[in-house]
Amino acid sequence: MGIGISAIAGTVLTVIRPTQFPGANFHERGGFAVARRSMSFTQASASSLSLRRELLPLKAKLEALAAKYPKLQPGAFFVDLDSGDYVNVRGEQGFSAASTIKIPILIAFFQDVDAGKVRLDEMLTMKKELIGGGSGDLQYQQPGKQFSALEIARKMIVISDNTATNMIIERLGGIKALNQRFRDWGLNSTAIHNSLPDLEGTNTTSPRDLAHLLAMVNRGELVSLKSRDRLLGIMQETQNRNLLPQGLEKDATIAHKTGDIGSVLGDAGIVDMPSGKRYIASILVRRPHNDGNAKKLIQGISRIAYQHFKWYKARPAAKQEAKNRSNT
Repeated sequence: MGIGISAIAGTVLTVIRPTQFPGANFHERGGFAVARRSMSFTQASASSLSLRRELLPLKAKLEALAAKYPKLQPGAFFVDLDSGDYVNVRGEQGFSAASTIKIPILIAFFQDVDAGKVRLDEMLTMKKELIGGGSGDLQYQQPGKQFSALEIARKMIVISDNTATNMIIERLGGIKALNQRFRDWGLNSTAIHNSLPDLEGTNTTSPRDLAHLLAMVNRGELVSLKSRDRLLGIMQETQNRNLLPQGLEKDATIAHKTGDIGSVLGDAGIVDMPSGKRYIASILVRRPHNDGNAKKLIQGISRIAYQHFKWYKARPAAKQEAKNRSNT
């Protein structure tokens, strides 16, 4: 009887879609599909980017614009989240991350909130050794002052506060622990090597890594849906609006984070268009020290991409496959 019941149960599980079991995934064992709880958000490894085909006309436009700035070395990665169509312009190249490193740190923060390791209302103490210059206003506060974890996380993104970033890094277990988590997420170029501000540019990432992260967050991976909404809400408040937002029309919204040191300028985020289309934009530009043309290039790339996605209609996958077969 036990064997018969097991066989029936196995048959049922094979015909029910995994999506009907929220929080569960499936693997094969002994010829039967067996449901098991997915790993916790803190342990879950990254899924690969769901990419379909590259938008070559848009890529050509971006490369033509970049050619007008021969002293700059840009990398860019765009993903249409509706279709999976994408553009990759040297997107796998590693760059100094500047303050875009705060994106994966914010995601790690909300992972620990979901896991119950961090409370949003817990108080964090600002220690003297964590004070960092450059961006932010916490550096002007007296050591020993306390702030809620949520306030510190918001300052890290909204005003790019470097002291707040160092406080979050410490609360999450330090640089080594975060770098291990980034590797677990499947990030190839993203690593923290020094606390903020990292003016020498030792902390690294790539446009593809940042796009990969944002795509996972958009899908509700790595963090819960509640934390995803809070995370993107914080990123929408980013005060620096001089880069990607300058290429968007007024009714579009963007959840993003900029990065700015002498050698690199960048911005990465998720854009929502009035039409309902959503896409990821991730740009990093290596430049001569503080070269202002990097800002013009990022704005121009953002503008070209936005207009392309505004008018672009993705071909259904079936039609695309049929067309490919007819051409062979």
